[in-house]
Amino acid sequence: MNSDFCYVIGLMSGTSLDGLDIVYAYFDESDYKNFKIIFSETISYSNDWKENLQKAINFSTDELYQLDIDYGQYLGEKVNEFTKKNKIKVVDFIASHGHTILHQPDKGITLQVGSGEQIAKITNKKVVCDFRTQDVKFGGQGAPLVPIGDELLFSDYDYCLNLGGFANISFRESNKRIAFDICPVNIVLNHYVQKLGFMYDDKGEIASKGKINQQLLDTLNSLEFYKTAAPKSLGLEWVQSAIFPLIDSFENNIASILKTFIEHVAIQISMVYKNSSSILITGGGAFNKFLISRVEFYSETKIQLPDKQLIDFKEALIFAFLGVLKTKNQINCLQSVTGAKKDHSSGVLFYP
Repeated sequence: MNSDFCYVIGLMSGTSLDGLDIVYAYFDESDYKNFKIIFSETISYSNDWKENLQKAINFSTDELYQLDIDYGQYLGEKVNEFTKKNKIKVVDFIASHGHTILHQPDKGITLQVGSGEQIAKITNKKVVCDFRTQDVKFGGQGAPLVPIGDELLFSDYDYCLNLGGFANISFRESNKRIAFDICPVNIVLNHYVQKLGFMYDDKGEIASKGKINQQLLDTLNSLEFYKTAAPKSLGLEWVQSAIFPLIDSFENNIASILKTFIEHVAIQISMVYKNSSSILITGGGAFNKFLISRVEFYSETKIQLPDKQLIDFKEALIFAFLGVLKTKNQINCLQSVTGAKKDHSSGVLFYP
């Protein structure tokens, strides 16, 4: 039987602002589990871009409109550079997550910048983007979106855990896919370690030398969000209003902040899963050996990490896959995950 393959470029920019993740992958349209990442790259942001994306939460409507256009042009240019560098000839379409600026689904708000119109114009390719807005309009959280990929591409695992700006998890329960944000991770760890002049805490070595502030740890663990049932999701706004002021009121030693927060993350993750070695862990936090050791301790599990490419690029891969599903008008948002009124096919198409 001949298989038809779909060749896609997937773009992902996470809240931790590590950079733009870009993949070129194919999917077998007769068996989605038959996929491959052919090329992948993380493009670090310049200081100007990082500052703009960080501060955009306070931008005016006009400034956000311009940022959407400018960032879309940036994405288009980076795709062109990527395709030229890797001598890519066949691209059926580009699927872009964009970069999340605002995420307040309870108020009906979610905003990802990165104009699909601009990407399509610059690359001369079809573009699928804006995957979250429709779900929020349907009463959902607009997040997490990756679980449809966990369901259709990685169902061999009992749990799929992503350790990025936030920790989110997905698994099957009562014959349906359940997923939600657990807690912040790199969005907090990177914020504090950057005060020491580092981009991130390599392998968690600085954190491992700190001391646990028990009072801070207890207060973090008692936050109201952790008592809320899924579906639930987190955004930068919550971290800025609830987490940073709390940490700063209890502790000023960076190593101790990092150690205490890692302990908090590991405890929260262990509240969701325990005693299962069938877990796929991806995202930048997977490289934080100290964090992984504490997750192993609390979850009573020995963790086997996947290859580096999957750790780094699973989210970009799955956004490419969300685009595949959207172009076929197949479900890519699950009601059981986001809390929307129905399963649906989300995303907006732009043509050159």
